[in-house]
This record gives sequence, C-alpha cells and structure tokens, in this order.
Amino acid sequence: MLHMYLAMEQELLVVREQQGKWQAEARLTGMQTTSVASDPFQPERLYCGTFGRGLWRSLDAGDSWHPIGDPGKAMDSYRDNGIPHAQITSVAVSSTEKAGEYGVVYVGTEPASLYRSEDGGESWQDLKTLRDLPSASSWSFPPRPYTNHVRWITPDPLVAGRLFVAIEAGALIRSVDGGQTWMDRQPGGPLDTHTLRMHPRVPDRLYSAAGDGFGRMHGRDTHGYNESLDAGATWRYPDAGLQHHYLWSIAVDAADPDTILISASPGPGEAHRAHSLEEALSFVYRKQGGTPWQKVTEGLPEPQDTVIPVLANHPHQTGQFYMLTNKGLFSSSDTGLNWRPIDIPWSPTYQRQHQQALLITEH
Repeated sequence: MLHMYLAMEQELLVVREQQGKWQAEARLTGMQTTSVASDPFQPERLYCGTFGRGLWRSLDAGDSWHPIGDPGKAMDSYRDNGIPHAQITSVAVSSTEKAGEYGVVYVGTEPASLYRSEDGGESWQDLKTLRDLPSASSWSFPPRPYTNHVRWITPDPLVAGRLFVAIEAGALIRSVDGGQTWMDRQPGGPLDTHTLRMHPRVPDRLYSAAGDGFGRMHGRDTHGYNESLDAGATWRYPDAGLQHHYLWSIAVDAADPDTILISASPGPGEAHRAHSLEEALSFVYRKQGGTPWQKVTEGLPEPQDTVIPVLANHPHQTGQFYMLTNKGLFSSSDTGLNWRPIDIPWSPTYQRQHQQALLITEH
C-alpha cells in the first residue's frame, strides 16, 4: 500500500489509498511539522520533526504518535542521552547503517546540531564535532541571522557511515564515520543547500537544490543547481535552461538517475510568502540526460500565488513523481511531463500555508 506523509504548517497529513480512493487523516494537530522519515528496515516506523515541539515517533505507519527525545525533561540521564532542542529541522534514517532491528536515525536541530540514535530513538548521541568546524562561526540563517540550523541530512544509500549534512546557511559538510568526524565545506560547493539527493544506481553523485543562485542578483558567481560526481570533493553546475535560480526541492527518478525535477523561484521572497499569496511565484523544471532544463506546466497550478513546491519520487516505480504545494497534492506518471491533482480534502487554510516536507513509502 502506498502511504504519503505531508508535513503541513499546523499538522501532519497521512494519505493512503483505500478501496480505490484516497483517504487523508490529520495527525500531530497544532504542531508545525518540518520533516518526516521512515525506517527502511521497518517502513511503518516513522519519525517526524516539529518546530518547537520536538521529535515524534510512530510505530504504526502514522496512525498514532508519541514524543521521544523530549526536550522538556530535565533528568540527568536525559541530558546525556536526549535532544536538548525543541526545534527539529531535519530527520533521516540510514538504509546502510543498521543497529539491531533499526536503521540508524539522524536528527538535525536549530541551532545547528546533529544527533544519532542506534536504538530506534530511545537514546541519542550528540555529534558535537560538527559544531567545531572552521566554517561554523560563519553559519547564519538570513531570516534569523543570529541562528542557523541543519536543513537537510542525506545518508549515503551505498556507503555505510557516509553522511552529508546541509547547514542553512553556510555549508555542505560530510562525514565518513557516521558523524564522529567531519570534513568542512569544499571550494566551489553550495553554501545554502535546501535539498540534497543521492541515487542508489550512481555512487558518489550528489544533486543539490540551493539558494545560492539568488546571489547572482548581487553579482556573485553562485549557482542554484549544483552536482558532484565525487561525493562532494568537486562540483559542476549544469543549469542551462533554468530561468530562476533560487531552488528549493529536487526529486530523481527511481530508475533513471538522469531524470530530475526541481522547484524554483526568482528569490526567497517569492518562494515562501504563503501568507501574502499575491507575492508568491514558483515554477517546476525538468531535465533528462544532457538536455537543458525545461519548465513544466501541464496540469500544474499557475505559478502566481503558488508557494515553492516540495517534490518526491516514488521509491520503486519508474517515472512516478509527486508534488506538494499550497494548492494541493499532485502526481505524475510520465516522468514529470504531465500532472494531475490527487483527490483529497484540501482545507482553504492550506492555501495560505507553506508545506515543508513530503514522504512517499510503499509497504
């Protein structure tokens, strides 16, 4: 059965197909959900981060949720084994690192710290050497320049213990030992990655959708789309055809690592202004092989008043993609060329929200 988890501003929507119809149920109501991940070894085991309410876990594919790593506790054992921040900004579960029955879980926070669990979220290790990197003093999130956060975590799908972490904003860093030690940002690499993907069929290839391209407006030679073919050591910028360079989300076809979709806006203001919809403006681009990026429009909502979309691919099905916006949930079965809305109840309040994450699982 296909499950979709939609991280909304004030709840998590759990969407399932039942008897030929889509059913949507709200969970974690009243919480600002930021990220959601499933355990590859137990797909019904989920982790959801919230901004201000900590980390939550489900053992039944999203039907029920319970807080873990509770920042409200004050016991000494908690201080040693918990997550001392309520602002959870990213969650990922490794498909190559397994401890007992569980995939190793990584959680990022604001301010930027990273935590690791080897027991399904019962206890946590602070990967504190991340905060000692030389670039750390320059990390700053533009809307709140006094702080920063871990925007994205990508465990390598082929190399156990190799981990890539995007700090918003200031660095894309990597570890080869499960976060015990770190290599700092590399020259030419993105500084403001919003989404970082890897593909199990292409070792060492990184796909970065970043906000760096917005710097072009200020005369800097930066790029919104960045690729590395050597695990982040060097970078290239195949962005021909992109007319908008502030990039947010990226998805890669499950079977074809050269079929890529990306969401874009002229800048951060147009991308994120859900509460001032007349100023929101966003686009979706598609690329196959060595061809230039091409704008996709068929079946999608008008760019005006659309908050920058979140994209995801089906984990196993060739050519199948999904897109979440303030205008609804959409799917494409032809590698992103044509789209159709998924028929689920869509509250008018969602149209003025900025959706944060989209997870697709099948089990």
